[in-house]
Formats: sequence, structure tokens, C-alpha cells
Amino acid sequence: MSGNSVLPLGFLQTGRDAVVSDLAGGRSLRQRLTDMGVVRGTRVKVVKNDMGGPLIISIGEGRLAVGRGMALRIMVEVV
Repeated sequence: MSGNSVLPLGFLQTGRDAVVSDLAGGRSLRQRLTDMGVVRGTRVKVVKNDMGGPLIISIGEGRLAVGRGMALRIMVEVV
């Protein structure tokens, strides 16, 4: 990665791309995110973030709705 700052996914604006750098949270949360394909090194794009409800992100060809609390535990590096 290129030395960009790491921040929670929930802080990214619509249209931004990032790479997952860490999953902060307990084992069950990390397992749930892993089951959805959100793992370290995964490239994600924020499709919708209105700063109030869930985020819509794309991973590869798919899209996921991620709750705000969960999005704040997904640490990403903006690319």
C-alpha cells in the first residue's frame, strides 16, 4: 500500500475506492465480515454513503449493504 492514511470505511464519501487494511471488532464480527467477502486486502468502492444510514459498497461485481456501526469497524486505506 502507498502510505495513505487508514480510516474507518464509514468516513469515506460516495465514489471513493479503498483497500481493507484491518477489521476492528470481536471474533463474531470479523467472521461475519469475512463471510461477506470483506477481508484484509479487498478493494471496495463506496456506492452510497449518505452519512446517516447503511453504506452500499461494491466488492468485485457484487454490492453489499453495511450497517453504520459495522462500517466504522472496517479500517481502510484510500486508493
